[in-house]
Amino acid sequence: MALGRGLSALISTNNSNNKSANLDKDKIWHIPISEIEPNQDQPRKHFDEKALEDLSDSIKEHGVLQPILVVEKSDGGYELVAGERRLRASKLIRLATIPAVVKKMDDQQKLEVALIENIQREDLNPIEEAFSYRRLIDEFGLTQMDVSKKVGKSRPVIANTIRLLELPEEIKQALAVGKIKAGQARTLLGLKNEQQQLDALKSILGEKITVRELERVVRKKAPVDMVRKDPNITFFEDELRSALGAKVLVTTKSGKGNINIRFNSNEELKGIVDKIIK
Repeated sequence: MALGRGLSALISTNNSNNKSANLDKDKIWHIPISEIEPNQDQPRKHFDEKALEDLSDSIKEHGVLQPILVVEKSDGGYELVAGERRLRASKLIRLATIPAVVKKMDDQQKLEVALIENIQREDLNPIEEAFSYRRLIDEFGLTQMDVSKKVGKSRPVIANTIRLLELPEEIKQALAVGKIKAGQARTLLGLKNEQQQLDALKSILGEKITVRELERVVRKKAPVDMVRKDPNITFFEDELRSALGAKVLVTTKSGKGNINIRFNSNEELKGIVDKIIK
């Protein structure tokens, strides 16, 4: 499945006139595993131990069929960019070296490549995916449309995924470990406060209700303007959330209305104000 520009476009060097870079761009090196540090910004945080053991067995029999991607560190050694499952599995069977392609990449490129690799393999849970999109927007100044083009998903999908970060921690954790589905989590966003969302979570976990059944419950509890909100207003809410990195609620009536911005600390408030007055 092709996504956005694809990994090959993202990891290509920018120095097209650099002959040595062109000559070595496809060269595979066998690097000591002990010299490779994990990527601290790896989008994926959860790894299935059984799947890693299965991959280790495959590597033991057939070797590492696809090289990992690394960058050289300024103080020596290498930092992993893509291929953490292969690296972890190789460590399990105590391989001395691993095939790797070495590239020059900045922090944004490293995050993009790691994110796209995981999305292509469907390895990220929805919360990991949402955090990665948020980082691209907050740290590198990308818009939701920019992210959409890079990962090959529509802007509404990006916006709806990022909105999952507004949910209470208990719900985000349940989503991350697969206790609830993304569709159920998005439906919970329609409830007006955290307590209602948490009560609904208990119903999901206890009664195993479907997304459609949950939607009926939410429609009964949610304010009318949240259930039947103008899609244009929803779009503006998403744009404000993206720009401010905060939960935003827009309410309207007869062409007038209010914008409510939520923050959880004075530090968050300062950050929001700084973005508004830039």
